[in-house]
Amino acid sequence: MVLLVDPDVNSLLDLHYHPHRHAGSGQPGQGGNRNGSSGQDLVVPVPPGTVVQTPDGEILADLINPGESYVLAAGGHGGLGNAALATRRRKAPGFALRGEPGEQVDAVLELKTVADIGLIGYPSAGKSSLVSALSAAKPKVADYPFTTLTPHLGVVSLAGTTFTVADVPGLIPGASQGKGLGHEFLRHVQRCSALVHVVDTATFETERDPVGDLEVIEAELLAFDPALADRPRLVALNKIDIPDGREMAAMVSDQLRERGYEVHEISAVSHEGLRELSYAMLRLVLADRAQRPVEQTRVVLRPRPTDAVDFEVRRQGDAFRVLGTKPLRWVRQTDFGNEEAVRYLADRLAKLGVEKRLAELGAVEGSTVIIGPEDNAVVFDWVPSVEHEAQVEPADGQAQEPESAEPITGEESTRQS
Repeated sequence: MVLLVDPDVNSLLDLHYHPHRHAGSGQPGQGGNRNGSSGQDLVVPVPPGTVVQTPDGEILADLINPGESYVLAAGGHGGLGNAALATRRRKAPGFALRGEPGEQVDAVLELKTVADIGLIGYPSAGKSSLVSALSAAKPKVADYPFTTLTPHLGVVSLAGTTFTVADVPGLIPGASQGKGLGHEFLRHVQRCSALVHVVDTATFETERDPVGDLEVIEAELLAFDPALADRPRLVALNKIDIPDGREMAAMVSDQLRERGYEVHEISAVSHEGLRELSYAMLRLVLADRAQRPVEQTRVVLRPRPTDAVDFEVRRQGDAFRVLGTKPLRWVRQTDFGNEEAVRYLADRLAKLGVEKRLAELGAVEGSTVIIGPEDNAVVFDWVPSVEHEAQVEPADGQAQEPESAEPITGEESTRQS
């Protein structure tokens, strides 16, 4: 299952309503030494800004650029038929290697708006109106709290440069703790190059004032993510088209400038001051883009050391756990109801060096050996086998005996858990 960034997709609603996805299964081999068909990939389009996480919050991928992809769940390796396991001494093996099951993954997908400028402020401060005035976006606008239930994105073209502006809804006191809608949308500010405080200078709520509103929003931002303290900011004192609003803006402008803010007195309705605010936004966007490192496509080669070990053996009390890609794959491929297949598995493990390592750690005949992770392991009582000649590992990654070798093993007590 592959996640692919598609700029024509703008939400995760399809995955929300259909959260269980299955890639195609492969088909078994056929007569006449013919391979079975491979399973088909399932490509799931996601919007730019999708973050892939584990249920515990570990970030697996941050998908931003169109065309970027991430393999969320890989398919299993195919098995081998008995003809592929034949040697000069074993003309007709009575067993085959099973195909591995594909991965099953639980993941949490979260969409963070990708915008250059984030507009923040109390509900009904005029953020959506400002997006509409600066761009061709037409968000729903009204004068009651929480009109905006999803971030609105607008595209601004100015002086030959294009940048995006998004309003971030739902910010109220306690938003960083999940009150109101803030906890749902605060994450959208994390991607913004700069933030603009949109402050309502004509609010009808007598207990509020522009400076107090700004302090509340600042406190919520820093409580949510302290790294936002370094994000460039502007202050837009909105609604100066209203006489009381213009008077209030004049009263608090100098006070905010003394605190280090760049202040613009604007009206999203009459468009007064929007040109100056737009160029101030453009300056911050260009400064952010200039300091970003130039992305270059590089191919990094990491040769595998010739003495690399394909497994690890850990002692766990009186038992021994074997970890590693090859042992786990071989166990999954083995039919434990077939004695010949079990002997073949034992021989492969011996040639890999597992037996030698078990002996070095103090394993004796009858010791409990566990192969694989705790939730999907094979447990058996170890009986050391005799020494064999080296195996040959074919190009497809499946172990195969040299033609002159016949597996010999003492592992007669094997059980699966």
